[in-house]
Amino acid sequence: MGSGEKILKSVHSNRSNNVKSNSKHGIKDVPKGCLAIKVGSKEEEKQRFVVPVFYFNHPLFMQLLREAEEEYGFEQKGTITIPCHVEVFRYVQDMINRERSVNYHNNHHDHRHNQSHNHLVGCFRA
Repeated sequence: MGSGEKILKSVHSNRSNNVKSNSKHGIKDVPKGCLAIKVGSKEEEKQRFVVPVFYFNHPLFMQLLREAEEEYGFEQKGTITIPCHVEVFRYVQDMINRERSVNYHNNHHDHRHNQSHNHLVGCFRA
């Protein structure tokens, strides 16, 4: 089981058990198929993002999850917190969304291209 799957399983069990107690904190405004996360480095205020669950299987997002695991462990209580700069996260989010858009377009035209993100490994830490 990969990092993304472990965290999703943990979040799902916490979410199921705490829906009533957290409903006033925004769980209801998270669409089906998405999760709310917090993003921010130590020196900046954390911002809330709602991301689709397919992010949790993407290599770039999985790297962010590994960094969250190193920082906080798997037993985070409540919302997953990603310890990176908000602007870096927005860049990663944009790359994931662009790749998904390209893959969607290519799948409809039977063209397949492998995209490597090896050049980004290690760029998340400040």
